[in-house]
Amino acid sequence: MEFSDVKSFFQTNHRGVITTFRQDGTGQSSIVVCGASPFDGDEAPIFVTVRGTSYKVRNLRRNARCNVMAVAEDWRQFAVVEGTATLTDYHNTEAEAMRVKLRDAFMACGDNEHPDWEEYDRAMVQQDAVIVVVQPERVYGLIR
Repeated sequence: MEFSDVKSFFQTNHRGVITTFRQDGTGQSSIVVCGASPFDGDEAPIFVTVRGTSYKVRNLRRNARCNVMAVAEDWRQFAVVEGTATLTDYHNTEAEAMRVKLRDAFMACGDNEHPDWEEYDRAMVQQDAVIVVVQPERVYGLIR
């Protein structure tokens, strides 16, 4: 299975779980809102973590391996992507480019526009938001 086989599933099912790996190799799972990357050249799942100091971000900075799973609302379908994460944040991206990328990521991970984009922009800077794109190495799931 390739990401192209599950891309539409990620575009319409935004409930997800990310598993990162602690220093001792054990997994740590977190609930995320996910989608399919809107960025040119990326055929990959994406999510935004709003706290750059979260355990999942710290784990990914140390070990970029992770799994992201999107699940259907009724929990009867799912798609998993195992791969390597690329992290984009205000520390490695110019501020205006990051602002635009965060808005694009928000739209990719949901079905609605934000009611106040300026408020969103301020919150993302304040919370040190990180965009995570997972480059697929293995894809599997149950999609009917």
